[in-house]
Amino acid sequence: MDSGTGSVEGVNRVVDHCAEWLRTDGWSVDRHAVEGPSGPLGDLVVAEQDGGAPGTTLLIGHTDTVFPDGTAAARPMKIDGDRILGPGVCDMKGGLVSGILAVEALRSTDTAFGRVIFILNPDEEVGSPASRRFIVERASTADTVFVLEAARASGAVVTARKGITDARMELMGRAAHSGVEPEKGRSAVLEAAHATIEIHALNGRWDGTTFNVGVIDGGTRVNVVPERAALTIEIRSTTEASLKAAEEQLARLADRSVVPDVTRTLEMSREHDPMERSDGTAALFEQARSIAGHLGLTLEEAATGGASDANTTAGMGVPTLDGLGPVGGDDHSPAEWIERSSLVPRTALLAALIGSVGATKPE
Repeated sequence: MDSGTGSVEGVNRVVDHCAEWLRTDGWSVDRHAVEGPSGPLGDLVVAEQDGGAPGTTLLIGHTDTVFPDGTAAARPMKIDGDRILGPGVCDMKGGLVSGILAVEALRSTDTAFGRVIFILNPDEEVGSPASRRFIVERASTADTVFVLEAARASGAVVTARKGITDARMELMGRAAHSGVEPEKGRSAVLEAAHATIEIHALNGRWDGTTFNVGVIDGGTRVNVVPERAALTIEIRSTTEASLKAAEEQLARLADRSVVPDVTRTLEMSREHDPMERSDGTAALFEQARSIAGHLGLTLEEAATGGASDANTTAGMGVPTLDGLGPVGGDDHSPAEWIERSSLVPRTALLAALIGSVGATKPE
């Protein structure tokens, strides 16, 4: 099913399917109409089930993908040996399936587990602007959070992710005829070029911190000294301290200019706080690794530069593990896949984790 972010009909088809499955398995299901900065989104789902044990686990998965309508028809799901391929199988419909089946397994074996809250988010691929408040509210009552993004291709779960700050730098100069009187002009595009070099020169200043000028826009016609230009910039960093330092340095660059009489102005927006490997997350990983060993699995951990809803919950101080879906890779590409043989063991691991959290609720 196509379910690109903002495709309300497509996302809601996926939501309909998941909501019916959840209700059949004994979950209470609440659907919420939500709207993002660009307009209406598919519904957000908050499902709950209580297995009788004292702990509370929050599961987070997302129903949106990056693919436009028509992709599923052009490139339908298929099985090729041990790989399941198709748009969104890895990011992250495989995780939705694992989340539902894990609790179904606990119920079918009469295994006690705590209260489980499952958020199905319709806008994760654009940073969860509408979903974040639901996530924060439910995470504040949870002992642990499991995010059902795919495991790394190596099978590792994710214990750290970079934070992200987006920025836009506007450059204003003075227009003039480029042939008749260019000396009267002040080129905003030339200033943008200098600013781009300065920004990229910051790469490597702080460990794990990157700067990228991803989009440059400026000028109107080839015979006009450009009056205006703009840079769209992204900063990613592994720690709050380094991300804050990088933001401050970018702001300082905006206070200077190279081309006389051209001004720079900057707007910044923190999209995700870093998911740092806290003591609570480290302890949760050790618990997961022990369970994996009993299942005959070897479990490793990894850090990644991509962000997810785990950044939000980890930033609140709630022990969070990400990458608990099936093993997969090549997200956001035509080659996207999950490993068929990983579905059962990864779902078993998730089920055992949910059960163990209920049995070991902190005092």
